[in-house]
Amino acid sequence: MKPGFVVMLVFGTILSLLGFSLAVAGTVGAAAGSTRDDSGYFTTPAAPLSTEAYALTSPRMAVEGEGVPSDLVTLRLRASTSNGNDVFVGIAPQADVDRYLAGVNHTEVRTVTGSPFRVGYRDIPGNAVPGAPGDQSFWTESAEGSGPQQITWRLDPGNWAIVVMNADASPGVDVAVQAGAHLGFIRYLGPLAVGLLLLGVSLLVLGLVLTVFGAIGLGRNGPPPAGGVPAAGAGPPGAGIAAGPATSDTSDTSDTRPYPARLTGTLDEGLSRWLWLVKWILVIPHVVVLWFFWFGFFVTTVVAGVAILFTGRYPVSLFRYNVGVLRWSWRVAFYSYSALGTDRYPPFSLEPAADYPADLEIDYPEHLSHGLVLVKSWLLAIPHLLVVAAFTGSATSWQSGDWGRGVTTGTPSLIGVLVLIAAVILLFTDRYRRGLFDLILGIDRWIFRVFAYTALFRDDYPPFRLDQGPAEPPSRNAMPLASPPATQTMPPPASTAP
Repeated sequence: MKPGFVVMLVFGTILSLLGFSLAVAGTVGAAAGSTRDDSGYFTTPAAPLSTEAYALTSPRMAVEGEGVPSDLVTLRLRASTSNGNDVFVGIAPQADVDRYLAGVNHTEVRTVTGSPFRVGYRDIPGNAVPGAPGDQSFWTESAEGSGPQQITWRLDPGNWAIVVMNADASPGVDVAVQAGAHLGFIRYLGPLAVGLLLLGVSLLVLGLVLTVFGAIGLGRNGPPPAGGVPAAGAGPPGAGIAAGPATSDTSDTSDTRPYPARLTGTLDEGLSRWLWLVKWILVIPHVVVLWFFWFGFFVTTVVAGVAILFTGRYPVSLFRYNVGVLRWSWRVAFYSYSALGTDRYPPFSLEPAADYPADLEIDYPEHLSHGLVLVKSWLLAIPHLLVVAAFTGSATSWQSGDWGRGVTTGTPSLIGVLVLIAAVILLFTDRYRRGLFDLILGIDRWIFRVFAYTALFRDDYPPFRLDQGPAEPPSRNAMPLASPPATQTMPPPASTAP
């Protein structure tokens, strides 16, 4: 691999992700700016609150920091009663509210959730009767009367509490409360959002261009892809590729032909009993590097899909690069927890390595369907994706427990269980069971065939077949047909007539 193209790919990935993040932030900022009301406040829906006590209070609101600009945040609270009583709403220091309501039965609103709407209350008992709230002098902001009442308060450091009561201090408060906030920097939000959006889009485009050119450079210098003979009308089941010499066996189907994505893995002898316990640490460098290469894989797959849609061909450089990423990933998977088939450390390379026990090769298609590219990855592949999910996915379930609590239970994936069994056997017996290894390789081979199909490499539909063992099975088509035995003509029996 040429370091210059690797740097281009990594730098392009970073710019793409940074640009995407800035574009999302700008979009969210622009959307947030459009949700303000006419007075510039962000408001919540009105929440119905009620209690049989004398007052509703908020939890303690702590505003930290000295020197907070007084116009940084302005809060607005609206309260309206539904029982015909005059309503009082006020905000004051927490200590003054505590003294006012000491020994008074009141209710603290702890939580309010919107979907579904639910309010959490904490009742504070008491026998004292409070004085009329409007007669108190400690309120920082307050309003009372009939109809909706509103207060606005500029954020100041300290501990604060909001109180909603009947104006005559009678028990039984039933109100609808709506909160709002005005941000002092909101006037800059629109230009800032537009700037972030433009900068993000620019960085995203630049990053994607660098990523694609980096992948093209890496693929252009790779080995030529293996050739393949495209199958006529390739597509869903029954549209395979004929490999090997033609025969007169017309009864054969695509399920007996070798698939043009060949995965191999040879089990090494003398595997370490314990090394598999730390391979998750040893593969970290590969995981980090492959993270950038996989980003390039997904970007270039989209580019290749567009090219196939209009030209019917997969760009050769991108094909080499993407096959190389899959090959590299398979080596790491074979070394680690998809097979544990070798203790030899995988090479940092996209190219084939004859001296490594795991390899992947995909035949380059001379032509691909223009329209099939739009549906095969998500629609036609559904049967295989369900099988792959059964091989690789873990099942989870939710069980209801006491007091409304639940317990989540799960089962590991099939291939994970098989590899774990093989690892435990290796740990205690110093042997890797050959039959178990063959089964694991068969599952890995099925998974990579499906990936080759969904990643647009081939139009040939993967067979529903578990080809076990370290290598691809030979084609039954390639086997010469035995000639039928010659039919001998028996002479008529000699006449015995006299």
